[in-house]
Amino acid sequence: MKILFLGDIIGKNGRLAARHFVEQVKNSEAVSFVIANGENAAGGVGITPETSDELLGFIDVITSGNHIWKKREIVNYMFSTDRLLRPANYPEDNPGSGYFIGTAPSGHQVAVVNLEGRVFMNHPACPFRTAQEIIEKIGAHTKAIIVDFHAEATSEKAAMGWFLDGKVTAVVGTHTHIQTSDERILPGGTAYITDVGMVGPRDSVIGMRLDFVIQRFVTGMPQRFEVAKGSAIFNAVLIDVDVTTGRAISIKRVNETWDKVSDETE
Repeated sequence: MKILFLGDIIGKNGRLAARHFVEQVKNSEAVSFVIANGENAAGGVGITPETSDELLGFIDVITSGNHIWKKREIVNYMFSTDRLLRPANYPEDNPGSGYFIGTAPSGHQVAVVNLEGRVFMNHPACPFRTAQEIIEKIGAHTKAIIVDFHAEATSEKAAMGWFLDGKVTAVVGTHTHIQTSDERILPGGTAYITDVGMVGPRDSVIGMRLDFVIQRFVTGMPQRFEVAKGSAIFNAVLIDVDVTTGRAISIKRVNETWDKVSDETE
């Protein structure tokens, strides 16, 4: 079974590129299940009910992170769907869920777990202990478990990969929007990459307009960011899973560019 995991989707530019390339990869690689981090899918920060519904038309599960609550209207929406996740190590009384178990067209079940790091982040509960608790709970239901670890520090992400090696199918890092080149299968059979990257404007600073971001760095003054225009980059990983054991057979980076979204920034 093949699972496609997309990097952070940035604005309308990213949503259009995601739809375009997901259709291509699903056809060429016989993908059974699609996951994407969508916490910046609406205007570059946060996600709305409308953008979530749009993405769920071609993505099976959306993960998120520290920007999940940026759009106020998403709070009530989280009670109506189990396919948009918030980090599992947020307080239990937060709306929504931190994990999801779905069924691929092949009939095999796939679990997706969403966690947020603590280093340089919002100091949620321990993601390591939370991961262990969830895996003990869902391990009897499915062997294929994909973890989105939304974290800033590469050391924390690497530690999570080793902590979960042999316990889950894959640990995929998100949040920095820069695709790393360290994808590998760990000794216990867990696929790992520090950051899968993003789906959004290529000529940007992690999806935002160059001039705004550079001005903020140069002057140190507050600056309202805006999603950049132009060609879109599509970062993802393709994970091949042994459904009998839940171990990853391979992990392959995907890095494509699309030139047909020049004016889409919403």
